[in-house]
Amino acid sequence: MDDRKVGVVGLGNMGGGIARNFQRAGLPLAVWDVSPAARDALAALPGVEVATPGEMAASCSTIFFIVPATPEIAACFDGPDGVLAHAAPGLVVYDFTTSDPVETRAIAARAAERGIAYLDAGMSGGAAGADAGTLTLMVGGDKDAFERTRGLLERISKRLFHLGASGTGHTMKLIHNMVCHTIFLATCEGGRMAEAAGISVADMIGVFNVSNARSYASEVRFPAHILSDKWDARSRVYNLRKDVSMAVSLAGSLGAQVPLGTLTSEFLASAIEQGMTDTDFAHLYPRFDEIVSGTRKR
Repeated sequence: MDDRKVGVVGLGNMGGGIARNFQRAGLPLAVWDVSPAARDALAALPGVEVATPGEMAASCSTIFFIVPATPEIAACFDGPDGVLAHAAPGLVVYDFTTSDPVETRAIAARAAERGIAYLDAGMSGGAAGADAGTLTLMVGGDKDAFERTRGLLERISKRLFHLGASGTGHTMKLIHNMVCHTIFLATCEGGRMAEAAGISVADMIGVFNVSNARSYASEVRFPAHILSDKWDARSRVYNLRKDVSMAVSLAGSLGAQVPLGTLTSEFLASAIEQGMTDTDFAHLYPRFDEIVSGTRKR
């Protein structure tokens, strides 16, 4: 095993930016994606090779999985060509998905049986943060492994939080996304009300951003992706619904009350019922009123 080599599995909006930051840092890099085009785009860069997750397990010190959810990682772990069958001693795996912490702890336990340190890391900062290497990471799992790999994390992250045992990173990510998406919809609601009153959304956002109603939604989402008419927040409505519904389900298992998160989940479910599954979520704003009507009919 090369103690410096890094593996990245999943080269989409988030994983592609993370991989490119490792490549720019001059680290030997192995990459994999189910899309040959995504693999080939990274492999064209100096110092980058294509390798399956199982091959990475034998040659890399650390593997970062940036795939849809933990089940996709579990599939890479199994079988004669999988990660578990080929893991070199001391391998560290980072799960950068947004996933159910129960599933996270289960796969982490399987990894530990083979001597693999498996850490869950929720991300904040979106695709732009992944491109710039300025993500916020919320990490759960083996603290020693976290400290050993801190230097790698600092190549892709501006802020690091180790929150505790396995599953705490993914738990914090679900809480974060539930709150973030609820605030975004509240800002959309305010914008529609402002328009109804004859006030421009741009003026409302201007007021918010120097007042107590400011948020990431008002400071970044609206100016960059809605007021700009770009409609390019770079995440699907499906992803928002998945994350918030998981957060609401987790809250139920914890006995926590999340009525506002539940309303957000129902709103997003209505958007999906109206054909917005694969729509960039910036479009939730112009279609807000019709989605509300659909939510009331559910």
